[in-house]
Amino acid sequence: MTEATQGETRPEQPGFAEPEWLRVESLDLEAQGVAHNFAGKVVFIEDALPGEEVQVRVGRRKKAWEQATMTAMRRESAQRVRPKCSHFGTCGGCKMQHLHVGAQVATKQRALEDALRHIGKLQPEQMLRPIEGPAWGYRYRARLSVRFVAKKGKVLVGFHERKSSFVADMDSCEVLPASVSALLLPLRELIAAMDQRDQLPQIELAMGDAVTALVLRHLAPLGEADLARLRDFAAVHSVQWWLQSKGPDTVRRLDEGGATLAYSLPEFGIDMPFRPTDFTQVNPHINRVLVTRALRLLAPQPQERVIDWFCGLGNFTLPIATQAREALGVEGSEALVQRARDNAVLNGLGDRARFATADLFELGAADLVAHGQADKWLVDPPREGAFALMKALLDVTIDPSLAPGFTPPARIVYVSCNPATLARDAGLLVNEAGYRCTAAGAVNMFPHTAHVESLAVFDREASA
Repeated sequence: MTEATQGETRPEQPGFAEPEWLRVESLDLEAQGVAHNFAGKVVFIEDALPGEEVQVRVGRRKKAWEQATMTAMRRESAQRVRPKCSHFGTCGGCKMQHLHVGAQVATKQRALEDALRHIGKLQPEQMLRPIEGPAWGYRYRARLSVRFVAKKGKVLVGFHERKSSFVADMDSCEVLPASVSALLLPLRELIAAMDQRDQLPQIELAMGDAVTALVLRHLAPLGEADLARLRDFAAVHSVQWWLQSKGPDTVRRLDEGGATLAYSLPEFGIDMPFRPTDFTQVNPHINRVLVTRALRLLAPQPQERVIDWFCGLGNFTLPIATQAREALGVEGSEALVQRARDNAVLNGLGDRARFATADLFELGAADLVAHGQADKWLVDPPREGAFALMKALLDVTIDPSLAPGFTPPARIVYVSCNPATLARDAGLLVNEAGYRCTAAGAVNMFPHTAHVESLAVFDREASA
């Protein structure tokens, strides 16, 4: 909103009432302003910020709410800033660049607190200081759509437009590292020159500490001329090409040799090789701080056994193994578990870090007990949360006959990428399983997006 439009009112038209001014009260989890109209109905307003007074155009009406866009503003939030990216508003990759990054973090912290209070029916004993890091150039993983637009005779490479299947016409991206942002136009030129340009829907980015990997999804076999073009591009731009013909299991290196794709956790002396389609955190700067804080809160002791549920490649398991007697990582994929075992051996932790497979979304009390007792747990599930795991823990807690002699973990550190499912699981732990939520805090893993990462600590009294 420019200064010229602030305070603007629209002249009344014959037969139409003057549009009402709405005061924005808060932000929702989609970074939309939330207001109430004269009838008391909730109105979600794209790009509006708390404290602003705006007029809107309603685009969607439901019985309980409306969705709208701003048409005028007469009071602007002090936290409104000029978006750094010229594509903000069109590109769907970011939703909060117009809000000061400090206010973004506060909004995410409030979203976590609200979820715990309203969904989990609890309040943490301590709110941790949010984890923050670089606001720009942080995104080391991304899925870029590719579209050959025959009518325009051009190729687009980037994120989707907001609320659209169209690919944004991007020539730069401020949240990607500068070296990757600079590849967007060369990638357009590369794809446009390829024989199979209309059969290449996606390029997935995965950056390690020393390697930039690009995974090219191709729906038809690539000929020698196209492979030669990829090799030339790799040589000029110092990237590593991987090819994906179908699902993630079909990913393979275009050419062997060169550096290995990997990231490090320097505080623990750990190197983590990974494949470009493996799950790793988007923001390696925040991940290092997150792992450090999670372990400090978990406080594994040399005599303790710790289980890391949803362990992935061992992002938390291996650091835990440097401090505990034994760390057991549990994951659903045997292929992923094998790579975690390889990482443990690579880092000299093969005798202290073990790994096992389990269907963690169908886990029952017997499955839980089969993995053995542990002093503490680290839980890091996907967006769906860890309800089956928490329910199994509750079952053995309230019915000891299901697991004679089993003692629930004294502490659980839960790392979450969805405050709603964290709050659901937290409610079960606190309100039914005898735990206290002793601390919780937000993690700004994805600046300028509405994504909320967080962690919470649950403690159980020995007598509970």
